Amino acid sequence: MAEDREPLSLDELAAEGDAMEAEAAEAEALRAERDALAAERDALKDRLLRALAETENLRKRAERDRREGEQYGATRLARDLLPVHDALRRALDAADESVRESAAPLVEGVELTLRELLAVFGRHGITPVSPQVGDRFDPALHEAMFEAPLPGTRAGEIIQVAAEGFLLHDRLLRPAQVGVSSTPTS
Repeated sequence: MAEDREPLSLDELAAEGDAMEAEAAEAEALRAERDALAAERDALKDRLLRALAETENLRKRAERDRREGEQYGATRLARDLLPVHDALRRALDAADESVRESAAPLVEGVELTLRELLAVFGRHGITPVSPQVGDRFDPALHEAMFEAPLPGTRAGEIIQVAAEGFLLHDRLLRPAQVGVSSTPTS
C-alpha cells in the first residue's frame, strides 16, 4: 500500500508539509478556543454558585427579619400600654377596705380590666417581671431606683419593688424598678 505509491516530488512534499502545519495550527487554535470556553464556563459557574448562595442568605435574612418584625414590631405600642397597667395597679393598691366595700363594682371593674390587659399582654408575648422582696438584684432584669442599708438583709438583695418590669418574648421591654440593700457583709 505505501509501497505501491509513487514517491512524492519536493513540491508535493512541501505542499503536504504546509497542509500539516495548517492542520496543526488549526488544532492549536481549536484547543485555545476550547480552553477559553472552559475558563469562561468555570467563571460563569462560579458566579452562578455565588449568586445562589447570596440569594439563599438573602432569603434567610428576610425570614429572620420577618420573624423579628412579627415578634417585636409592637414594641412601641407595648411600651405605651405599660403606664396603663401601672395606673390600674396603683388604683387597686390605693383602694383600702372601706373603698372596696363602698365601691365594690368599681373595684371589681378595675380588677377585671387589669386581668384582661394582662391576658392581652400574654397573648402577644408580654410577660411581667415580678421580683419579690429578698430576691437577688439582677441588672439584666431590674433597675435599681435606690440603695439603702437595711438591717437583716445582705448587699444586693431587693428590699422594695416600685414597679413591675416586662419582657416582650425574650427581650426586656422595661426593667422592674426596685430598691436594693447596701448593707455591708459582716
